[in-house]
Amino acid sequence: MVGFNPDHGLFSYGLGALPPDWPGNYWLHWGLFVIIIIVFVLAMVMAFIYFERRGLGRLQVRLGPNRVGPFGILQPVADAIKILLKEDIVPAKGDKLVHWWAPVVAFAPALMIFAVIPFENGALLADLNIGILYIVAVSSVSVVGVFMAAWSCNNKFSLIGAMRTVAQIVSYEIPLGFSIIGVALIAGSLSMNEIVTSQNIPFILLQPLGFLIYFISACAEMNRTPFDLMEAESEIVDGYHIEYSGMKFAMFYLAEYVEALAISAIITTLFLSGWKGPLLPPFLWFLIKVVLIFFAIVWVRGTIPRIRVDQLMAFAWKCLLPLALINLFITGIEVIVLPQPLPWLIVFLNLAIMAILVLLWSKFFKLGGGRVEV
Repeated sequence: MVGFNPDHGLFSYGLGALPPDWPGNYWLHWGLFVIIIIVFVLAMVMAFIYFERRGLGRLQVRLGPNRVGPFGILQPVADAIKILLKEDIVPAKGDKLVHWWAPVVAFAPALMIFAVIPFENGALLADLNIGILYIVAVSSVSVVGVFMAAWSCNNKFSLIGAMRTVAQIVSYEIPLGFSIIGVALIAGSLSMNEIVTSQNIPFILLQPLGFLIYFISACAEMNRTPFDLMEAESEIVDGYHIEYSGMKFAMFYLAEYVEALAISAIITTLFLSGWKGPLLPPFLWFLIKVVLIFFAIVWVRGTIPRIRVDQLMAFAWKCLLPLALINLFITGIEVIVLPQPLPWLIVFLNLAIMAILVLLWSKFFKLGGGRVEV
């Protein structure tokens, strides 16, 4: 198959990979990696919050946080203390039990994704042979928490935001899934660890259109600008979590950044060869690639304005979904017809196909312009 190395089998741990029960006991392995994941996620989220606020400041010709600590580096800590001291308010006519559980249901799936993310070869909590399928399934649960939050608040603006969220995530989940199938076809596996070890060259070069579709769809699922319609302050007063305060609001806030970290890690694993790289330690390469992907997400947020809700839905169904299907069809042909191709020839061919398809779709399909599409 394209880019597949048969030496990297499912049980080939003789190539520098950690054994599945490292450091020697199943429960010790489980406990150690749970601690590593929690520490890694919390540390990276705090760094991302600071990085995004400072980065957006530079992109928008302003300073960003610069008062708390040197260069404002302690601003996330100050924000956390402030949120912990805020009063927890529950609407008088809301559903208190659902109101309490909603932030947990929204936050937990984003954290669970890291169970199958390999930081190095074999360095992951569980090397599932359906790892990417697990990620797609778990990440879809967070929308339930969002709808629970809106319903429990007994607020029409919250409910409008949640309904937008459900429509948006369902729409963009489909092209996102199809873009992942192309990677699975090339790698010959659904295991996240096996996908990395099968990348003799990064799959972003073999699947440039798949990468573009996944990146855009993931930004829409995270509700990042320009797809942040469910939190549109100018339209629906901050959307589904308008009635939340204190630590419950912080859970939703953290969930957004944990999802951004998870998406960056998934893109690194699927398209950027994960931990692979010369000279530097594997984990450091993984970290560098994750930060670069997050920078791209921040760059998009600081550059592109929010689109209308009709344009949001039309873009998913009229542009991304057809392109994802065409990309999957072309990838299937390449895998069947060219079982052992010259990778660089496929790279140039797929880059040309992506350029032609994106150009044609931009000419043939217009997203409303000045009119509202139905």
